[in-house]
Amino acid sequence: MKFSIVSVIVVLSMFSGKAQSKNEVIPVTYPQTKKTDKVDTYFGVEVKDPYRWLEDDRSEETAAWVKAENKVTFGYLEKIPFRDDLKKRLSNLWNYEKVGAPFHEGNYTYFYKNDGLQNQYVIYRYKTGSDPKSAEVFLDPNTFKEDGTISLGETSFSKDGSKLAYSISEGGSDWRKVLVMNTETKKLVGDTLKDIKFSGLSWLGEDGFYYSSYDKPEGSELSAKTDQHKVYYHKMGTPQSDDKVIFGATPEEKHRYINGSVTEDNNYLIVRASTSTSGNKLFIKDLTKKDSKFITILDNTDTDTYVIENVGSKLYIVTNKNAPNKKIVTVDASNPTPNNWKDFLPETENVLSPSTGGGYIFANYMVDAVSKVMQYDYAGKLIREIKLPGVGSAGGFGTKKEEKELYYSFTNYVTPGSIYKYEIASGNSELFIKPEIDFSPENYESHQVFYPSKDGTKIPMIITHKKGLKMDGKNPTILYGYGGFNISLTPGFSIANAVWMEQGGIYAVPNLRGGGEYGKKWHDAGTQMKKQNVFDDFIAAAEYLINNNYTSHDYLAIRGGSNGGLLVGATMTQRPDLMKVALPAVGVLDMLRYHTFTAGAGWAYDYGTAEDSKEMFEYLKGYSPLHNVKESVTYPATLITTGDHDDRVVPAHSFKFAAELQAKQIGNNPVLIRIETDAGHGAGTPVSKTIEQYADIFGFTLFNMGFKKLPVKI
Repeated sequence: MKFSIVSVIVVLSMFSGKAQSKNEVIPVTYPQTKKTDKVDTYFGVEVKDPYRWLEDDRSEETAAWVKAENKVTFGYLEKIPFRDDLKKRLSNLWNYEKVGAPFHEGNYTYFYKNDGLQNQYVIYRYKTGSDPKSAEVFLDPNTFKEDGTISLGETSFSKDGSKLAYSISEGGSDWRKVLVMNTETKKLVGDTLKDIKFSGLSWLGEDGFYYSSYDKPEGSELSAKTDQHKVYYHKMGTPQSDDKVIFGATPEEKHRYINGSVTEDNNYLIVRASTSTSGNKLFIKDLTKKDSKFITILDNTDTDTYVIENVGSKLYIVTNKNAPNKKIVTVDASNPTPNNWKDFLPETENVLSPSTGGGYIFANYMVDAVSKVMQYDYAGKLIREIKLPGVGSAGGFGTKKEEKELYYSFTNYVTPGSIYKYEIASGNSELFIKPEIDFSPENYESHQVFYPSKDGTKIPMIITHKKGLKMDGKNPTILYGYGGFNISLTPGFSIANAVWMEQGGIYAVPNLRGGGEYGKKWHDAGTQMKKQNVFDDFIAAAEYLINNNYTSHDYLAIRGGSNGGLLVGATMTQRPDLMKVALPAVGVLDMLRYHTFTAGAGWAYDYGTAEDSKEMFEYLKGYSPLHNVKESVTYPATLITTGDHDDRVVPAHSFKFAAELQAKQIGNNPVLIRIETDAGHGAGTPVSKTIEQYADIFGFTLFNMGFKKLPVKI
C-alpha cells in the first residue's frame, strides 16, 4: 500500500538567465514507510524511534525500502530537462589529464595519473634519471573491478623500495584488504590480509610492516560498533593469523584509534592512541634494542601531539599542549616527557601544519584559511619564506631527508591544482605540471569577507563567482560548510564547482567554528554544549549573502557532508524559511544514537553523547535533525544523499531522516533520498558515479530554484 503526495514544482520560463512564472506539476508518490512503537528512555524522558527498523542494513525489508525510495528519486531526477546536459558538461570538463607530484622509491620515480575520465588514478613509474616519457603503468586500480567500485587506499613502500604494501576498499567500505607486491616483478607476494580498518601501513626495513585494526564485530560489519583498536606487526612469509599485537591488547585501557609508524631511519616505532577524534596519548619504542619496551611520551589525551622527525635520538614533536595554534618542541627519546621539552618553533597567531624534507622543516601556516610557508633548518634558523604562486592552498612540502628537491601543489577556488618543483637548498621554484583544462580562471573571482555571527564573533567566508556577476538577489548560490573535528576548509579547485559557476552560480564557503582554521580554541568553540555556535555561524552566512543581495531565499541552497550533513540537517530544521534547497550528504542526523554505530563513539569529543548526562541529552535532542522534524512545516526541497556501504556514518541516519521528512513535510517542496549502491562515505568513489551524483545534485537544485533550462547554454 502506498500513499500519494503531489509535489508542485515551480518551473519558470527563462529571461536573461533568470526565472519567471509558469507552473508545472510533477506528481511524487513516496513509498509508505512502516512505523513501529519503538521507544527509548533517557533520564526519564521517552523518545520515540518509529523507524528503528531501518537501522538493520542486512534485512530484506530495509533493502526493499531502499529500492523503492531510489525508484521514486531517480524517476523524479529523470524528469529534470537539463540533467543530461549537466552530466555532459561535467564529463567534458572532467576529461583532462591529471598528474600528481612525483616521488622516489628505490630505483624508481613514481607518480599518479588519471587520463581524464578513468574511475581511479593509476600509478606510473620510470627509472630515476631516465626520460619521464618512458613511464610505464605500475598499478592500475581500474583493473580491480570493471565498474571502478574497488579502489586503492593506503600505499607504503619498503625501505629499499623492493616491496609495496597497499590496501583496497570494496564498495567504499572502511574495512580494507592489504596486499603486498614485489615492485620489480609487479607480482603479489604473501597472503592477502583481511578485515583491516582505519590503518596506516608502515614498514620496518623489508621484513614486515605495522598496521591497525579492530576485532571483527558481532552482527553487521557495516554498522556494528568498533571500539578496540590494535596495532599489529605482519612478518612477510607468515600467515595473518600469526601477526602479533604490538599495542592495544589490554581491554581495560581501550583506545578507538591507534596508529603505529616507523621513523625514516627505522630506529623508532611511534604509537598514537586516542579514545576520540581529538586528543591522543603518545608512546615510543626503540627498535634498535631487542625486547625494548614502550616509553610513554604523553599519558593523557588532553592534546593533539605527534612526532614529526628525529635526528638520532633527538625528537621533533608537534603539539598543541599549551599552544592552541601548535608549536614544535624537541626532546631526547630516552626521557621524552613534557617536562623535558624545549621549544623549537614557538606558537604564533596562525595555525601550524609542518612537514619535513631534504633536511629542513617546512612550517605551513594558515592565515585566514590560506597558506604561508616558512623553511627552517634543524637548528631552528629561518632560511626563507617560500614565495607561493598566489593566494590559496599550498601542500606537499615533504620528502625524504636525502632528497635535493621536492614537489608541492597549489590551488584555490578558481585555479586548478598545479605542481611546482622546488629546489630545497636554493629556494628556486618552477611550474612543473599545469593541467590543460577547458576552464578560464581569469573569468572568475574569489574574495573573502568577515561577517558577524549571532554572538558577534567574526566569521571568514570566501565567495567565488563569475566576474561582473550582477548582485540582484537572483543568483543561484550554494553555501557549503563543515564546522567540526578541527578540520579546516581551505581554498581548492573543484571541477564540479567550476560547472556550477559557469552557470552563473555563486559558491560560498564560511570557516565555521568547530573547524581548525584558528586553532584549538576555534575548534572547541563549536563542540558539545557549544555546537549551536556552528549552526548560528552558518545561518549568519546565509543571512549575509541574502542581505548583501548575492542571492535570496528562492535561490539559496545549503550543502555539506558527514558532519557537514549534520550542519545542513540542523540548519534546515531550525530555519526552514532561509533556503530553497537543502543537500545533506552522508550526514550524522540521529544525535541520540550516533555513538552506537561503527566508530561513532569516537566522535564524542565533538558531540558528547546522550548517555553522558541529562543536560547533554537535552542539548543533543534540542538540535538533532531527526528529532526536530515537525508536523505541518514546509521544509526546503531536499535531496539527501548516502551510500549503502557507508560504514563510517551509517546510512540509517539518512534513511530515518528521509522517512521523517516525507511523513511530515507539507507544501510543494519534494523530499528525496538518493542511495548510491556499492558506495561508502565518499573516498574512492568512481569518477563515473561522482559525475552522475553532481549532475543530479545540481539538476535538482536549479530545477527547484525555478529554472526550466540552464542559465547558460552548454
